[in-house]
Amino acid sequence: MNVHEVIKRPLVTEKSTIGREEDNAVTFAVDPRANKVEIQRAVEALFEVQVVGVRTMRMPGKKRRMGKFIGSRPEWKKAIVSLAEGQTIEFFEGV
Repeated sequence: MNVHEVIKRPLVTEKSTIGREEDNAVTFAVDPRANKVEIQRAVEALFEVQVVGVRTMRMPGKKRRMGKFIGSRPEWKKAIVSLAEGQTIEFFEGV
């Protein structure tokens, strides 16, 4: 799997911002088929940082209604990547 296919987008939420400031951990939405090793290699290749650990979780799709029709949003996978001491990812600075 290509490194650009593994990482879809960064997640910038209140909880992920606190994790970035206190634990030096960044959060990404990743491809549901990617495993921890692929995620670690993709982050190291794209951002040139050293990764200490990766935690992943599957986020369930939510039910949504449009009038009388019920549908669901797709499931997705979230990865919390712990970086080594002193390492940062530049595009997260100032968020």
